[in-house]
Amino acid sequence: MNKYNAKRTVVDGISFHSKAEAARYSDLKLLERAGVIFKLELQPAFPCVVNKKKICVYKADFKYHLKNGKWVVEDVKGYRTQIYRIKKKLVEALYGIEITEIQV
Repeated sequence: MNKYNAKRTVVDGISFHSKAEAARYSDLKLLERAGVIFKLELQPAFPCVVNKKKICVYKADFKYHLKNGKWVVEDVKGYRTQIYRIKKKLVEALYGIEITEIQV
């Protein structure tokens, strides 16, 4: 258990930080098998570099592509820490994307 009461859960031999994240993975795998989404990635990393200086690395929970060619970045959240909020804004600004939050 961690300080947010999330319980590590294993699905398909992959360890997830919470039951909610594992459940979302299972949902996304079904969508991938049905051909709704493509190229599902786990824990995609987004380096945050400003003025040639590495500030941090943001790791999302999932990244996948839709049929229309767009890609989606998701983060499963039970609790939004201040650091998470800052990193989310930084990544969205640097990469020109919108991170989709899956609320638990």
